[in-house]
Amino acid sequence: MPFAVIDGINARYEVVGSGPPLLMFSPGGFDGTLEKWATAGVYAKTRMLEHLRQQFSCIVFDRRETGQSGGRVERVTWAHYAAQGRGLLDHLNIKRAHLMGGCMGCCPVAAFGVAYPESALSMILYWPVGGAKYRINGQLRFARHLSYVQQHSLAEVVALATSTGKSFGDDPRCGPWASVIRHERAFAESYVKQDVEQYKQFVTGMGRVLMDRDTAPGAEPEDLLRLEIPALVVPGRDSSHATSAARYLEECLPRSEYWDVLPEGQTEQTTPARVLQFLDGVNARTG
Repeated sequence: MPFAVIDGINARYEVVGSGPPLLMFSPGGFDGTLEKWATAGVYAKTRMLEHLRQQFSCIVFDRRETGQSGGRVERVTWAHYAAQGRGLLDHLNIKRAHLMGGCMGCCPVAAFGVAYPESALSMILYWPVGGAKYRINGQLRFARHLSYVQQHSLAEVVALATSTGKSFGDDPRCGPWASVIRHERAFAESYVKQDVEQYKQFVTGMGRVLMDRDTAPGAEPEDLLRLEIPALVVPGRDSSHATSAARYLEECLPRSEYWDVLPEGQTEQTTPARVLQFLDGVNARTG
């Protein structure tokens, strides 16, 4: 599977199918690997990728700090994740693409639309994360990692991440760079040598900017209100994907379509067809 170097960080990616380009920001929270499009929850249930690849060149990738992609210790924001997607399009010599995000992947799609509107043909926001419970649980995850660092050491974070094989989402003690620690020896060696106080500042800031509101994070509402990018919002309905977050995006995006179907009705027969209907309509209007 190929890799691209984007802003000095390796990104594992794959292009499947053929047709107009569709850049897909993975679901899976802080374990946003490209495989999640075929294996995780509602995405496996609807076989979304299998349907989309029949008409589109689907660009799937491991988000930075997940899977086999690399990372860098810094205060990572939604803009960093969006920049990875834009860098991948540049690597593939693609000027404009449709965008699709699942779960936490909706946040960088929103950030991408704000930062690079000229590169976005459309946005599909599939089960956007958000809601008060999502914020509370997300901030608690960062707090648990900081507590573990305070009580132990960065060396013990490396030992834990290596021994358990778990992601930040599965075991917050392992921290946001757990997967990079496991598969990049040089990164793990430099990780334990960094200044602990500065590291804690990075993690504190990262948790604050990523989990900063009780609705859908990713971009400021004033910026979303200015976007003229066609968007389709598909709602979730649980503690991580509040329906209110999906409604918020519908409200803020001037050219949004809201698919008012609860998760129980989102099947393989209904959901890919609705997404493809939206994309076909955008392609027809843009020529």
